[in-house]
Amino acid sequence: EVQLVESGGGLVQAGGSLRLSCAASGFTFDGCAIGWFRQAPGKEREGVSCISMRDGSTYFADSVKGRFTMSSDNAMNTVYLQMNSLKPEDTAVYYCAATHGVASMFDYMYYYWGQGTQVTVSS
Repeated sequence: EVQLVESGGGLVQAGGSLRLSCAASGFTFDGCAIGWFRQAPGKEREGVSCISMRDGSTYFADSVKGRFTMSSDNAMNTVYLQMNSLKPEDTAVYYCAATHGVASMFDYMYYYWGQGTQVTVSS
């Protein structure tokens, strides 16, 4: 069974940091791409970042550039989203997703999804 499980969400004050994890089971990341998406109440789901597991290339939405970074531990089938200088507008449910295709910020490119982890940033 293919599963993605997010963890690391929580409540943090503005300016603080969180590190989200996305752990995969049932497959390995080799040749795949992993994306992070978020959805705030009343808003459309948006792409946050993605990483190519083939070459390690990362991509970030303009809203998080300079604040968020991604990394991976292929042996552990885990990717991480390090979120620094968090703002209240970062509050959302964060989802990780996987595809055997290329890295993309478009959610329709992904077919494996986690259940999400809540990130709440207070001012």
